[in-house]
Amino acid sequence: MVTIAGVHRWCKLSLSALAIWGLVACASGPSVPKPADLGPNPALLGVRSVWTSQIGVIDFPLSVPVTGNSITLAGSDGAVISLNAATGAALWRTHIGARIAAGVGSDGRYAAVVTRDNELVTLEGARELWRTRLTSQVFTAPLVAGERVFVLGADRGVSAFDARSGKKLWSNQRPGEALVLRQAGVMIAVNNTLVVGLAGRLVGFNPLNGNVQWDAPIATPRGTNDIERLVDLVAGVTRDGHVICARAFQAAIGCVNTTRGSVVWKQAASGVVGLHGDDKQIYGVEGDGRMIAWGLADGGSVWTSDRLRYRQLSTPLALGRSVVVGDETGLIHFLSRADGSPLTRLSTDGSAISVTPVLAGGTLVAITRNGGVFGFQPE
Repeated sequence: MVTIAGVHRWCKLSLSALAIWGLVACASGPSVPKPADLGPNPALLGVRSVWTSQIGVIDFPLSVPVTGNSITLAGSDGAVISLNAATGAALWRTHIGARIAAGVGSDGRYAAVVTRDNELVTLEGARELWRTRLTSQVFTAPLVAGERVFVLGADRGVSAFDARSGKKLWSNQRPGEALVLRQAGVMIAVNNTLVVGLAGRLVGFNPLNGNVQWDAPIATPRGTNDIERLVDLVAGVTRDGHVICARAFQAAIGCVNTTRGSVVWKQAASGVVGLHGDDKQIYGVEGDGRMIAWGLADGGSVWTSDRLRYRQLSTPLALGRSVVVGDETGLIHFLSRADGSPLTRLSTDGSAISVTPVLAGGTLVAITRNGGVFGFQPE
């Protein structure tokens, strides 16, 4: 198994560009076009900064679970912290004594991360409960649900552990591909089903025993080499009841009915980050930075915005009447959900918004690659 790490979002991938860790170099390819000037801030929404914090540099795919009015996050050096999203105050803080490769998963009681030495570490508040060695690298945050910790390995293996004791309950190993993304994948609980992204498919597991209940393809590997065939589902999904919509890396988007395990619709799309939506539309970023809104019911295009092209955008967040997205310079953009027009933008610390913004209570939380944590609220 080889991973692709640090993929420049607008480079054409080729086997000759693959290095030992799958690093893809773009120096020999065409230069990325310069983003257009943003112009004056329209300031059509009143949003104010209410607190800031710091977690330390984040160089892994961080997931930020929200439980009520609290968030849990981690830094690369091993710090794990839970914050009150309204005030930014620390609820608890600890250090696991190792660098982190994936995390955080939390249900509000238990939290779990995976170290670069492939150890799964589970906490109850600031207290470590247990840790165990895994057989594979992990890039997707563990999922903590139903007193269990679920892990998706880079080898396409899915495992379940008892959250309290660390006892391994089951594992299910699927056929692996030659390449996988060094990027967070999809793992989510939907009612009584564990839904996992495996290659270009959403797969429903029985969380009690690991048996596969259904298997729905969003994208099928194609092409003449392993890189062209890479269609991993990427983190950032949107849910409307029993329907889950997800993106396959540079290949497609699609929605799956998790009750029947059937594809509702799918269509070609070229993005590399996830989706978010509301009860009518899905919002996503294509590989060149175009923002697109699709109809939830049928995937039809609703609007497209070119204003943020080439800015290396984060997964979007649908929030109120806006769609919120961060860029590589630390700006947070609020676009209209109706037509993609700009509403306002906010500044952080100048480093990339590398984590999908989250809403906890009434606070929007944005996190930068340098570890800045920023809480914003409407005025």
